[in-house]
Amino acid sequence: MLNISELHHIDVQTGAVALAGEIRSAVHAALADGVQNVFFASAGGVAFLSLPAVKLLQERSTFPVYAPRAAELIENGNVNLGPESLVVFTSVSGTTKEAIAALEYARAKGARTLTLVGTAETPLATLADVSFFNETADDTSSENFLLQTLFVALAIIDYRGESPDWDTTLAEIQLLPNALVEVKRSFEDRAAALAEEIKDEQNHIITSAGNTWFEAWYYGMCILEEMQWVWTRPVHASDFFHGTLELVEDNVSVLLLKGEDGGRALEDRVEAFVPRFSSKLRVIDSRDFELPGVSAETRALVAPVVLAAALERLSAHLEVVRDHPLTTRRYYKRVSY
Repeated sequence: MLNISELHHIDVQTGAVALAGEIRSAVHAALADGVQNVFFASAGGVAFLSLPAVKLLQERSTFPVYAPRAAELIENGNVNLGPESLVVFTSVSGTTKEAIAALEYARAKGARTLTLVGTAETPLATLADVSFFNETADDTSSENFLLQTLFVALAIIDYRGESPDWDTTLAEIQLLPNALVEVKRSFEDRAAALAEEIKDEQNHIITSAGNTWFEAWYYGMCILEEMQWVWTRPVHASDFFHGTLELVEDNVSVLLLKGEDGGRALEDRVEAFVPRFSSKLRVIDSRDFELPGVSAETRALVAPVVLAAALERLSAHLEVVRDHPLTTRRYYKRVSY
């Protein structure tokens, strides 16, 4: 495969999964000590990676969960944030200024803080009440944080005796590190062909639903826009038919990510509509990838992780065929703003 260390990817995701038990213990301890709600308050692209976990809690648990943007939390506040809150932050660098400010704000409100970081001995690691470190970078961070925030949600569900069952689900998730590299391998040829196909296209509609919607949103904003300077229009599949459909005509590119939860019916609707008016519907479906030993219920939970693994291959090929390294920026961390 192009520009990848397979062993490194396996090692990072093995490290992510290995923290599941410690994350569970920390979350259980917080709930036993009186925590009554949870906030996921990261800044920037990693915030999207916690939203499948938020959605899981919203749909499977009665435990209150909030997901404000870090910077806006400071400006607007939230009456639910206080000593009975657990606030979760994720960060690759551990130095994101908006996240640090939000963490300090949460601590000032008496909340407990838990951080998941990809770089040790950084402010987000040292300032938190509890911090978990697994070394990760841009090419491995999506799967890493999708998994770790999922563990936070599953730990809450486990503590409260709700579904899905922790032991069964975790046993299956432990199969993922090796399986995700096989996902990448099986997608490699298609990733190369798709990168070549879209390399000169500067505008895309990208859509999905269910828990994979957040991966579509993330990939459009944080990869195609930030790392490739390609304009995207991320739109939820249910909203697609309330405005965005009028933009569809021949040669309009629509990237559709399909998952395996209830949102799939909404994705099917987009898939049926677009080819009637555009020849450029591109579908990436998590069901197309084999995950040996993983049940249908767990597959639905980890579909965002699977799509993130596949899309990393598309990114690797895009930077080559577009002669635009993924690390190239005009403004991000280059000018003050």
